[in-house]
Amino acid sequence: MSRPQGEGTSRIGSGRRRLGAVVSAVVLVGAGGWVAGTQVQSPADAAASHQAPKAGPVTVAVVRQSLTASVVATGSVEFASPRPLSLAGPVGSGTSSAAAGEGAEQRVTKAPVAATKIKEGDVLMTVNGRPVFALGGSVPMYRALGPGTSGDDVTQLQTALKRLGFDPGATSGTYGQGTATAVADWYRSKGYDPQEPSPADQQQLGSLEQAVSAAQETLLTTNGAATEAGSSAGSGESGSAGTPSPQSSTDQQIHEIQVKSAQKALDLANDALSTFKASYGTKVPAGEVVFLPKLPARMDKVSVKTGDTPSAQIGTVTSSDLVVQAAVPGTDARLLRHGMTAELTTTDGKTVKGTVDVVADGSDSTAAVQVRITVPEPGPLAGQAGAAVKVTVAVGASDGKVLTVPLAAIHTSSDGRARVEVERGGTVTDVQVTVGLSAAGIVEVTSAGGALKAGERVVVGE
Repeated sequence: MSRPQGEGTSRIGSGRRRLGAVVSAVVLVGAGGWVAGTQVQSPADAAASHQAPKAGPVTVAVVRQSLTASVVATGSVEFASPRPLSLAGPVGSGTSSAAAGEGAEQRVTKAPVAATKIKEGDVLMTVNGRPVFALGGSVPMYRALGPGTSGDDVTQLQTALKRLGFDPGATSGTYGQGTATAVADWYRSKGYDPQEPSPADQQQLGSLEQAVSAAQETLLTTNGAATEAGSSAGSGESGSAGTPSPQSSTDQQIHEIQVKSAQKALDLANDALSTFKASYGTKVPAGEVVFLPKLPARMDKVSVKTGDTPSAQIGTVTSSDLVVQAAVPGTDARLLRHGMTAELTTTDGKTVKGTVDVVADGSDSTAAVQVRITVPEPGPLAGQAGAAVKVTVAVGASDGKVLTVPLAAIHTSSDGRARVEVERGGTVTDVQVTVGLSAAGIVEVTSAGGALKAGERVVVGE
């Protein structure tokens, strides 16, 4: 049976194509298996390939630079020389009649005003309508000043009166009539009555003067009686001429005793009057003057108000100068000295120069030490009381540029010498150094024979 022409050829071609496809598939599968086989790792190999490389030392370069050591702290702007303010005693004499408004309970009738400037001769406040004046002086008011008193406080008062334009005469330190007159004129110029003798003082003066008069009259009467008795005895009325009788002799002795007694009474009365007059006159009551070491001053705080009894502290007064108070760690405070220059930086970046004035005892290195810095020219700090400032005090500087490393690079060997570890060519070399100035975590180092050079790297950690 014959086949159609071309049928056999068609079947042969189809078979060859199927074989080629099978061979290609086998080749692809084999190639994929080979590729997959080259990428497969064991669990151990996979873990090893993910481990971090072994850590090396942490190093920092040695730097040649100028080094300045500074103490840095935060400070507060304050007014200088704060001191408590109180009255040394009552205003007024305290012995005048209550009807005149004196001698009654002390009450503040006009309170001090905080933040006001105090000049010499100013009235700080009033008590029972009487003034409390401010005067310059280092001796505090501690008693009433009046005729007969003497001392440094009186000299201080006389000097202040002269500065105010009221001349007391000689500044002798003794309160005399010239001082009393100056005080009276000063009070009246301020619109106040001076503290003149009270009615009780005037009454006592009158009594003492009457006592003197009475003693004088008694002495005159006694002397007159003694003279009359002597004349009678001389005329011989009681016996023969020129010879006094025993009775007249006794009378004479009695009269002499009476005269001496009367004279003594007169002397005592005069002494009492002189003593009283020595302290009689215009006075300055203990509570009516406050002496302040430096004027003008500033009323910083007020502790009383109108109606209060001014028996305790009435406030705090300061000078008008500004200072900065800072708390510095004891270890840093030991580097500070009186007279060092301080740079004060405000929160808005402005700077002012100050001077280290007082450094408190810093024996306990763990405790903060109070440091006071004066500010001769406040500049941007004026009116900034209570503000915070950054305080920087330079305590040393290197002599030009020096080799420096971080403090963390310094370690001490068993022989007690300072050393650094230098990384060179993949190895670490121990180099002995001498430590110098340090500042802000950086320290100056030198090495024998130039064993350490700028640019080399020192180990600061692992």
